[in-house]
Amino acid sequence: MIYDINTIDEGGQYRLVKVMKTCRKYLIHVQYSVFEGDITEGQLVRLKNELLGLVNEDKDFVIVYSLPDGVKLNRDIITNTPDPTSNFL
Repeated sequence: MIYDINTIDEGGQYRLVKVMKTCRKYLIHVQYSVFEGDITEGQLVRLKNELLGLVNEDKDFVIVYSLPDGVKLNRDIITNTPDPTSNFL
């Protein structure tokens, strides 16, 4: 999942922090506005509903990527930076 919250308008900084905290409840914070993780369908519905209650649908930008069951994502980190998900099974 990725997002870009418009922090220029009133309440933008507040929305940014609330969106980040909400995403952290369900996903792993990989980098700035980038999150990833394996969540259930129900958790995804709850996450989307919570986010829709926080974001400005006309000014903010949120993308949720999902893979069908059984599809494994290949993920290669090509730099020497640590994998933020390395402590998860």
